Order: sequence, then C-alpha cells, then structure tokens
Amino acid sequence: MTEQAFRFGRAGHLVGIAGLPSAASAQTGIIMLNAGLVHRIGPFRLHVAIARRLNACGYPTLRFDLSTLGDSAASDESLPRAQQVRADVAEAMDLLGKQAGCTRFVLIGLCSGAENAHLVACSDPRVAGAIFLDGFAYRTPGFLLRHYLPKLANPVRIWRFVHRRLRPSGRIAAPDFGVVVPPLAQVRAELADMLQRGLKLCFVYSGGTSEYFNHRRQFRECYGAVASHPGTTLEYFKAADHTYILEGDRRQLVDTIERWLLLNLPQVTAGGGACPTISTTHLT
Repeated sequence: MTEQAFRFGRAGHLVGIAGLPSAASAQTGIIMLNAGLVHRIGPFRLHVAIARRLNACGYPTLRFDLSTLGDSAASDESLPRAQQVRADVAEAMDLLGKQAGCTRFVLIGLCSGAENAHLVACSDPRVAGAIFLDGFAYRTPGFLLRHYLPKLANPVRIWRFVHRRLRPSGRIAAPDFGVVVPPLAQVRAELADMLQRGLKLCFVYSGGTSEYFNHRRQFRECYGAVASHPGTTLEYFKAADHTYILEGDRRQLVDTIERWLLLNLPQVTAGGGACPTISTTHLT
C-alpha cells in the first residue's frame, strides 16, 4: 500500500488521504468520516491508526474532510446538509472506485461521523457495511434504573443533588447547535432495512456515552430484533473515553475493527496473494 493525497469532488473542493494497493484492485474500500469538527486524522490520530492497520490487511482506505471541514472547501452549492453529506461521500466512493477498483464500501464514523454514516447507509446501494462509534442510542427504563439507583442508595449524593437544584445557578445554558436526534422508531426501522438489504453493521459504544448508554443490555432494549440479527455486532468499551484518548483504548478499538472486517467483509483482490506492505510519507 501507498498513501496519496487527493483533491477531488465535483467542485474540486474535497481533500483526503487514500491508502491504495500497489498492484491488484480490491473489492472493499473503507471510508472514514469526520468526528465533529476534527479534521480527517480523527481524534488523537485515530483515523490514521485505523487506516494503516486496515491497509496492512489489504483494504484501500480514504480519510477525508467533508465540505467546509478541515482542508475541504465549500462546494458553492446551496444544498441541505444531509444532501451535501450524501454527495460528498458518494464522491469519496467514486474516488476509491477509480483508484483501487472498489465496488463496495464500509463507512466508519465516530459521534457525528456515525450519524453521517447512518444517513448514507440508508440510501447508497454501494455501502456494504458500517461501523458506528458512539452512534444513536436512547435512554430506556433500564438505563434510568442503572443510572439513578446507585445515586439513590447514597444519602450524600441525594443531599448534593437537592442542594444543586435549590441553589441559584449563574451558568449560561449551552447551545444545542441544532442537532436533532431522529425518533427511535425511525432509526430502528432504518437499521432493519439496512440489514434486510444485506449490510453488516458494527455498533461500538464507549464509556463516554454514560449519559445516554450504560450497558450492553440497553442495545437490545432500544433496537429489539435488530440486536439479534446475524448481521449485527455490538461492542461496549466501558473504560474507554469518547475520543479514545488513551493509546491502549485506541489499540483495542483498532483490533476490534480489524477482526470485525476480516470476519464479516473479507477483502477480495483481483490478484490474490499476500497482504501488501505500506509505504507512507508522513501524510495526515
């Protein structure tokens, strides 16, 4: 594998780094989406670590910036954000298809990246799988019991809670940035449709989601039959931070992604043979 920088897109406005095979073309390509406002390297270079590990397994990768994020400019089109994201990811697929012969793709996204991966996976037939890192989850009765019962059992915590509620606060409420989480019924139906179409889905939650996800059991509480579908995989790293700040947590996540891909979407190359080695030039 070699890494190469590209400027691409209908307006030449998108910027990304692709890990490309040196010889034979590969069927499955990996596309990594921005996590919030962090540019394409990901938090603590997480996307770089994922890309290079998967490159070593023979998967072409592309870590790129969506329109107006990182080094990517605006497309000069007046499009709703959802439509813009779909168009950007479609052009990222086109690039890997042209450069590496990929015909199917796996999307990887953390937080807002998971939301965007979900958005694209709903409609683009070239998506064969998705890895949602701290994606959609919903507070259930089980979540509330696990969240509040330990606090109710501690009188000191009860006193602190009441004291905070009664004390005037000088804090200014934080803006919500216009983020709208879809209704649970809608997301459940969309996930069921993805699985029916044959997609493989991997859901990974970290301990950084404790305000809305706090146990593996909660996934089934949210999604019912989706949780037991053979195309669904769930991982819960309770000790990990939302951005995988610790190197050991990042390594555990990368190991998990590698194993999941090799099991569910093994790479198929035109030439076969051993996995290629990687040549890099300190690209980000």
